[in-house]
Amino acid sequence: MVQKYTEKKKESNRRWDEKNLDRISIAVPKGNREKIKAHAAAQGETVNGFIKRAIDEAMERDRRENDGT
Repeated sequence: MVQKYTEKKKESNRRWDEKNLDRISIAVPKGNREKIKAHAAAQGETVNGFIKRAIDEAMERDRRENDGT
């Protein structure tokens, strides 16, 4: 059964997002947005999911390098 995306649901989602998420806006050179979207799709991810994974992996790699582990 598919639920309708009502205005009430949209407002509820907005309030949840506001309480639970931080937003970061990034700018990329012209043309890169489409490359990023295509890469994410090829990995079966959303752009947001791909960017979050890339950040997490870079932070973990940097932590290991800085800790010497």
